[in-house]
Amino acid sequence: MSNRIAIVTGASRGVGRATAIRLAKDFGGLVLVARSTELLEETAEAVRAAGAEPLPLGADLRIPAAAKETVDQTLAKFGRIDAVVNIAGAVPQIDVLDMTDEQWDDGFALKLHGARRLAVHAWESLKKSEGSVIFTSGNSAQAPKSGYGAVGTVNAAIVAMAKAFADRGIADGVQVNSVLPGPVMTNRRRTYMEKYAPAHGMTLEEALEKFPAQVGITRYGNPEDIAELMAFVLSPAGRWMVGSALRMDGGEIKGV
Repeated sequence: MSNRIAIVTGASRGVGRATAIRLAKDFGGLVLVARSTELLEETAEAVRAAGAEPLPLGADLRIPAAAKETVDQTLAKFGRIDAVVNIAGAVPQIDVLDMTDEQWDDGFALKLHGARRLAVHAWESLKKSEGSVIFTSGNSAQAPKSGYGAVGTVNAAIVAMAKAFADRGIADGVQVNSVLPGPVMTNRRRTYMEKYAPAHGMTLEEALEKFPAQVGITRYGNPEDIAELMAFVLSPAGRWMVGSALRMDGGEIKGV
């Protein structure tokens, strides 16, 4: 497995960074994609220290040409692609009645369309390597709420898209799944809690302590929790997992 090459988007922070560092144990090379080049260099150093060769690429996958450029640079450097792990994509948490057309469009541009284009451009290489694609969604795909209107809508679209790619992948020998994280403590989550706390008459510390119980979980997830799930799906042991929507949220979503 050590000669395998993976592309990880959103690799500069949070779940993307943790996933890249974890996959450095299993892959020989990691292509690290994000808009923040400074933070990306920090991830590259951690990947190198973990034993894999990094290729940091500053790219905005909202731009249509960026996906093909990412694939081209990956093949020029490593000559193959064995996995594409789509994690990039921040969707604004705004009430459905308040979101503008521009905010809706931007929510879809990176997380859905950027991931779709990257998978499409990498597909021929993935067929040759019998590789894998993971699309990162979120548990709001299965329980959308008004304040998460765009988040839930985009996430649900990603799950449906992953199913379609997985169906094609059965014929082409490419494994495709989606991963649906719940409340993971990242910088983005902390920023959200900084707004949530005063709106509910609490200090930030109180909100961070009480929020897990309020949503019915024992603790926040860590980026490393999701990274381990990603690694399992991409391992030989996870190969028969195809077209699955893998929710990892500490039990927040109670529905079947």
